[in-house]
Amino acid sequence: MKKVITYGTFDLFHHGHLNLLKRAKALGDYLVVGVTTEDFDINRGKLNVQQPLMERVRQVKETGLADEIILEEYEGQKIDDIQKYGISIFAIGSDWRGAFDYLKDYCEVVYIDRTEGISSTFIREQTQMVTLGIIGRGTMADRLVSECGHVCGMQAGAVCNDPGDSQAALNVMEMSDAVYILAEPARRGRLVRNALEKNCHVICESPVSLYGDETKDLYEYAQNRGLVLFDAIKTAYFRAFSRLVLLVKGGAIGRVKSIDAACTSMQPSNSWFYNSESKGGSLADWGPFVLLPVFKIFGLDYKECSFICSMDNDRDSDMFTQINLLYPCGVANLKTGYGVKSEGSLVVSGTKAYIYVPSPWWKTEYFEIRYENFNNNRRYFYKIDGEGIRYELAEFLRLVRTGERNFTISSDMSQKISGVMEKFLSNKNKYFI
Repeated sequence: MKKVITYGTFDLFHHGHLNLLKRAKALGDYLVVGVTTEDFDINRGKLNVQQPLMERVRQVKETGLADEIILEEYEGQKIDDIQKYGISIFAIGSDWRGAFDYLKDYCEVVYIDRTEGISSTFIREQTQMVTLGIIGRGTMADRLVSECGHVCGMQAGAVCNDPGDSQAALNVMEMSDAVYILAEPARRGRLVRNALEKNCHVICESPVSLYGDETKDLYEYAQNRGLVLFDAIKTAYFRAFSRLVLLVKGGAIGRVKSIDAACTSMQPSNSWFYNSESKGGSLADWGPFVLLPVFKIFGLDYKECSFICSMDNDRDSDMFTQINLLYPCGVANLKTGYGVKSEGSLVVSGTKAYIYVPSPWWKTEYFEIRYENFNNNRRYFYKIDGEGIRYELAEFLRLVRTGERNFTISSDMSQKISGVMEKFLSNKNKYFI
């Protein structure tokens, strides 16, 4: 029996996929089809796969052409599969010509001419190309333009470099399907409202506003208009961070008792809004990041919240803030600072072990589970491409296309983040050093 194997993502299954399977099937007596998993697709730089794995497997199965379907989960798996399944021919689309010649040491390699004029990428780009306007200034705005180029189906649009110029900001909204708001904390709520009124989907730096009720109203307004409002904390969309949270919730370190996180830098990353009028400062800038692992692991219902801070009196902005959150099951000690240097690590302490994420933990690529017996320690590595912003942009685009809710950072979590900022501004449970 002559066995043939081919691989693909098979997202948005189309005639090109069907033709590939038909021609691969005709090469032998038995066809094995490898469907790539989400993790492997991300490793290959494919950030816009729209359909879940099992739906893509089902589509391949329904063609009736695959005698056997397997999952492709890791780099180098093709050699293992060829040997394991006794493959005679490896078949792949001609757009990969030459890329798999190394497999000729194991079987015959056939490059099949692809169906011209059709691909999943083409379908995504032509059916829903989203133009993202940018309202903000500084290096982050430049990074956004670059990162958009890595997200299939999204293109960078007009840029307003002065969020305080209301007319320029409105002009960007008029020309865009969606806008990314990178503005002073005090301006964000109004800009989000304006963008939603212009029928734009919105991705906004966190916090979306400085007041919990305002953030709640903005999410309700977006939902009523069928628009996406997206709280942009890029760490939440890194695979390493999401795996960390799943491991904790799965009991890998036992019951969590404390979370310690710090985000500090010697200079403000957004010094242009670091003043009393903008209500910027270390907490507004870094607070959403340190709150993220706490709200993801402990939940949103803390019992007490207090602050210890050091102020820049000339600017009426905090240079250093420690947030203390008390939960029924544990505590969180969080630090943000400018001109203050700390380890910048994340430690999640449990009854069986603890998780350690080295500095800078908010760019999580690597973490460890550390046990009493260090021989049991486990290490996890997940690569981040570019600035990492592309991952949140890809998820934002997926929500725009599907209309699904954001479960990574829910509207309730976004509201809770704004609520912490509101408590800080009210000076309740706030102590100065």
